[in-house]
Amino acid sequence: MDRVCVIAALLIATAASLPAPSSGQATAVATRVGFYSTSCPRAESIVQSTVRSHFGADPTVAPGLLRMHFHDCFVQGCDASILIDGAATEKTAGPNLLLRGYEVVDDAKQQLETACPSVVSCADILALAARDSVVLAGGASWAVPTGRRDGRVSVASEAANLPGFTESIASQTQKFLDKGLNVQDLVTLVGAHTIGTTACQFFSYRLYNFNSTGSPDPSIDATFLPTLLSLCPQGGDSSRRVALDSGSEARFDTSFLGNLRDGRGVLESDQKLWTDPSTRAVVQRYLGVRGLAGLTFGVEFGRSMVKMSNIELKTGTNGEIRRICSAIN
Repeated sequence: MDRVCVIAALLIATAASLPAPSSGQATAVATRVGFYSTSCPRAESIVQSTVRSHFGADPTVAPGLLRMHFHDCFVQGCDASILIDGAATEKTAGPNLLLRGYEVVDDAKQQLETACPSVVSCADILALAARDSVVLAGGASWAVPTGRRDGRVSVASEAANLPGFTESIASQTQKFLDKGLNVQDLVTLVGAHTIGTTACQFFSYRLYNFNSTGSPDPSIDATFLPTLLSLCPQGGDSSRRVALDSGSEARFDTSFLGNLRDGRGVLESDQKLWTDPSTRAVVQRYLGVRGLAGLTFGVEFGRSMVKMSNIELKTGTNGEIRRICSAIN
C-alpha cells in the first residue's frame, strides 16, 4: 500500500471516530464518510473530475477553493452560505471579495443535479472540492465525511469574525478556539498557504513603514526583503499577486513552514506563527526539530480539515439541499 493510501486509511478512521468539538459554538459530528454511497454513488467522483478539469485549465483554482471552504466554515458553519448571491451576503464582505472558484462548485452542482436531483448539498461539494484541490496540488488525500445541508442565512457583517492578516496569535487562537479548533489546528490550517498568492495591498505596509517606524518589519529576512520590494514597489500596483510560499507556490508541501522559520513569511499573521512561542513549537514539530515529537503535515492537515469541516453542522432536517448553489430554494 503506498503512502497516500495509508494516509487515506488513517483518516477514514479519524473521520469515523472524531469526538465532538469542545466549543459551545460547534455541534456534535453527524456527518459520515460515504454518506452518498446509496443515494448518489457517483457524487464524489463527479466533484473530483470537475475539479480536475478546472485545475487543468487554471491551477490557481486549487488555493481558491481551499480558501473558500475555510471562509465558509468560519461564518455560520460549513453550510455553503459563502456561495449565496445578494446585496449584503457573505460573498460581498471585504475578506471575501477576492475569493475564487465559484464556477467550479456551480459546474459540479449542475452535473450532480442531473445525476441525483436535490440530493447532494453545495456544502458537501465545497468540502470535497477543497480536498480534491489539495491532492491535485501534490498533497495527501483524506476521507471527507459528508451529509451537510445548506444554510439559508448569509450576512456580510458576520464575515468580520474571519481571522485577519494583521491579527495577533492570541486573537487568531481565540477565534479558532471559538470554533472548537486548537493551536495545532491553527498552524496546520494556515499551512494551506503553501499554495496560492496574496496581493501587495495586504503586506506592503511591512516593507516601508511598519508600525510607523519608517522601516521594514524586522522579522523579514534581510535577504528576502529586496525580492518583496521589487515585487511591491512603494506606490506600485497594490493588486499585484505574490506567492505566499516563495519558491513553491504551486506545490502542497512544508516549504511554507520552512519559509516562516527563515523569516520569509509574506503576511504578517503568517510570520507570527514563528515569532510567537505558542505556535512556533508546532511549526518546529512539522519541520522535525530535534528534541520535539515530530508531526506529519499531510496527515495532520487532513485531520484538521475534517475537524474544521464539521463546524456548526446543519444536518437532518436543518437547512436544505439547494438546487442552485448561489440561491436559497
